[in-house]
Amino acid sequence: MNMKELYDAAKSVLPNSYAKYSHFKVAAALKLKNGEVITGINVENASFGLTNCAERTALFTAYTKGYRKEDITEILITTEQDDFISPCGACRQVMSELMPSDALVHLVNNKGESKTVKNADLLPFAFTEDDL
Repeated sequence: MNMKELYDAAKSVLPNSYAKYSHFKVAAALKLKNGEVITGINVENASFGLTNCAERTALFTAYTKGYRKEDITEILITTEQDDFISPCGACRQVMSELMPSDALVHLVNNKGESKTVKNADLLPFAFTEDDL
């Protein structure tokens, strides 16, 4: 699967985003080593702290299915925005723990343009289990 197919998977679920309050839809597509793609969308709540981002939805779904960190190769995040949007702080922390540090993170805008970084680059001083 190439990045275009990953982008198409994320774009196909973007309309399902529940962004009733912010009207800021986000979708993610997580690629696993076996080729499976798991998608996620943001789901908002009137109590904004209870909102769940697309990246975490995809990751939590993968873990629910029994996949783990070593099974993940990349994630693609897209929105309806013309600008590049990167994961929020909470998502960066979760991605740091639940994805390999060298997993690719593709940020794709509404025009289909992309920027790619490694997961570790998003949160260089992550809080880890070693800090406990």
